[in-house]
Amino acid sequence: MTASSRARDVRALPPVRRVLTAGVVVAATLGLAACAQDSGATTDVVGQGYVSGDGSVRTWDAGERGDVVALTGTDYEGEQVDTSAWLGDVVVLNTWYAACAPCRAEAPDLVALANDRADDGVQVLGINTTDEAGAAQAFQRRFEVPYPSIDDRSGEVVAALSGTVPLQAVPSTVVLDREGRVAARVIGLAEGSTLDALVDDVLAEDEAAG
Repeated sequence: MTASSRARDVRALPPVRRVLTAGVVVAATLGLAACAQDSGATTDVVGQGYVSGDGSVRTWDAGERGDVVALTGTDYEGEQVDTSAWLGDVVVLNTWYAACAPCRAEAPDLVALANDRADDGVQVLGINTTDEAGAAQAFQRRFEVPYPSIDDRSGEVVAALSGTVPLQAVPSTVVLDREGRVAARVIGLAEGSTLDALVDDVLAEDEAAG
């Protein structure tokens, strides 16, 4: 059926049925939009590749990594955070906001990573460009988050990652090596097994070098 024939069919309906039909179309459109937002899907482009926010992973070999990433900001408790203080550790950066369904889904795995791998020299840092302190702290309490999150409603901190992740892709996770360079990224929800494997690979680099 062509678009024009569908339009004629709708016009041919009684007034009440026309209203109901239009309402169904609008509702379906809004439903699809909401699903796309919750899934973290994005049409942003990083480098030459299309990023779908589907949990896709990219890694960089040690010789391919760019400059040191140094992020500074204030967390939701009012404390200053500076990732340059963590040079020598593996740093996991995660963008999130409280109403983001994939962010809630991956939170337990990030919490486990922070708790279980601290003795291995792994630091975790959240970056939140959306939430007021109340919403962010409620999320942190709910999931018993042990690591800080920078209040980045200005967007300045996440902008420093614009060559690595799409600015609108939330959640996104970036793994920095011991020198502070980007070693891996995940666009979309990061599975716990994926996070563990990426961190293990970067930790193993230091052992291999030794």
